[in-house]
Amino acid sequence: MAAKTELTGTVVSDKMAKTIVVQIKRRVRHAEYGKVVTRLSKFHAHDEDGKAKMGDRVKIVETRPLSRTKRWRLLEVLEAEGAS
Repeated sequence: MAAKTELTGTVVSDKMAKTIVVQIKRRVRHAEYGKVVTRLSKFHAHDEDGKAKMGDRVKIVETRPLSRTKRWRLLEVLEAEGAS
């Protein structure tokens, strides 16, 4: 069995029931110009207990499709928004 993909990002929305939106930032080199650019991706993740709040740094893991948009599940809250 292949290892599940894990990503780390920031919660940008926790308005839905049992769902959070996590924004992932990645820095990649532009194919033609060579400049390093920041790419943003948003993923919907399942948060059964509502642990994650807006601004928290979280780790999400790939899972089976849970709904039309959800393909990720909250693994852990790494850092709460207020705790820096």
